[in-house]
Amino acid sequence: MACNQSNRSNQSSSPEMHLIIWLTFPLSAVIILANLLIIIGIIYNRKLHNTPNYFFLSLLFADLCTGLALPFIPSMSLEWHMKFSNCLILHIVPNFLLLSFLSNLVMVHYERYFCIVHPLQYSNFWVHRQVLLALLTVWIPPLLFASLPAFGWNKRSPNQSCEDCFYKYVFPREFIYLEVYGLLIPSILAIIFMTVRVLWITRSQMKDICKLHRSVQGDEPSDKEHRMNMRYAKCVAVVSLIFMVCWVPYIVYVNFSILALWQDKGESSTEPKTHIILSCTGIGSMAAIPVVLGFGNRQYTKPIRKGLRKLWDNCRKGNGTKEFTNVEVVLN
Repeated sequence: MACNQSNRSNQSSSPEMHLIIWLTFPLSAVIILANLLIIIGIIYNRKLHNTPNYFFLSLLFADLCTGLALPFIPSMSLEWHMKFSNCLILHIVPNFLLLSFLSNLVMVHYERYFCIVHPLQYSNFWVHRQVLLALLTVWIPPLLFASLPAFGWNKRSPNQSCEDCFYKYVFPREFIYLEVYGLLIPSILAIIFMTVRVLWITRSQMKDICKLHRSVQGDEPSDKEHRMNMRYAKCVAVVSLIFMVCWVPYIVYVNFSILALWQDKGESSTEPKTHIILSCTGIGSMAAIPVVLGFGNRQYTKPIRKGLRKLWDNCRKGNGTKEFTNVEVVLN
């Protein structure tokens, strides 16, 4: 069927596009720059070239790609007029990058969880021995699932114009429900479970250490026990803060998207703006998790800190030389 040229324009979406640009571009730039700094820090530190950091590098690369795709994710709530093939690319690529990011995040947590829970079996763990295969498992399945609309699982009707592009035409409701309740929510719950389990194991090990310490030193708690308890309390506080700041906005955004799915297109003029704000805050906050984990490890940022320190010392030396030259000129 031949495609009819449409005279409609996207002028009605110009306020929403300005909102997307103002919200996503600075956030995307920060995410990309932060990930590049951590990636450079890991690459230039040969001591970090091991299996756990290979997975973390993959996560950082996925997070960097998510930062690149961030401006396109809120635009899915808007109606565009383009060829359906281009429409598929506009929706499939950001969805694939988002799914691969979440898959890499689960793999990083799972690898570290297994290392802590089963330290004696870690050397025989298939993820540790088959790094390339494990990396393929976090990239290939998201690509295949995100590409299903391109293979025919979409809502495009035969009577639909070839220039109509909207997320409801690309992603059927069944596809969205499967992605949300079959992939996204279980992945988040798995990450929460592994984090809580690691904290619980850490707490039990601390209690055992305190018992051994008191059996030797006496019944009164020592300063070391107080410091250990304070560190554990800080760790729990940080984990809780990361969950509240990074995961809660994304969960709110996902549930709002499900509710908006039942509303007709163009029913409310405030819905696109609300969806844009929630998507920017939700995706942006979730994308900040690898950045927080990266900057929380001083080994990852050691080369960057050394480079900045050298740059600062050179600037100070340069300023000191100029001041000394100016003093000599005045004295002469």
